[in-house]
Amino acid sequence: MTTCDEPIKLVLADDQTLVLGALVALLSLEPDIEVVGQCSRGDEVVSTVEELCPDVLLLDIEMPGMDGIEVAGRLAEADVKILIVTTFRRPGYLRRAMDAGVAGFLVKDTPASELAQAVRKVHQGGRVIDPALAAESLLDGYNPLTQREQMVLREAESGEPIAVIAKRLSLSAGTVRNHVSSAIAKTNSVNRAQAVAEARRRGWL
Repeated sequence: MTTCDEPIKLVLADDQTLVLGALVALLSLEPDIEVVGQCSRGDEVVSTVEELCPDVLLLDIEMPGMDGIEVAGRLAEADVKILIVTTFRRPGYLRRAMDAGVAGFLVKDTPASELAQAVRKVHQGGRVIDPALAAESLLDGYNPLTQREQMVLREAESGEPIAVIAKRLSLSAGTVRNHVSSAIAKTNSVNRAQAVAEARRRGWL
């Protein structure tokens, strides 16, 4: 239980309807937690948080419209604690999420009682990180891709020519080609498609 009489106001964001419904149902059973809102798209989260002013945001990563880590970055200055709950055990995701200022990172097989306790802990100013993923993250190393390389790789995922990508990003074709080449080298890949796939697998994008 919290130390005050007011329940913890919680917003949940997940694009999987069944998962979202289950989380809402389970956490609503907690006497000190009040679910005040829910979203199924990443690009709905910021406006929902601004409207409802929750204490804690429980956030998935892979959602349509905007991924959860980008959402967390946009809410970095907001008065809300962010707890990532995702299916993906990717050390790269954990590092990117922590860099974005989240207070916690758990996987979806976390028992409901532990998830509720995690909500309470981040609300009180603590941090909660899946221990196995934290250990793996330490061994796996930091994301070697620069922000510009990540941006170029995301655009390269479309398979469009370098010239088209360069125009979209307002960069020269040579600059885009250099970033792609660097990303290919850093991911030990042979082409940009493989580089994108490897970066996705590691959670670097």
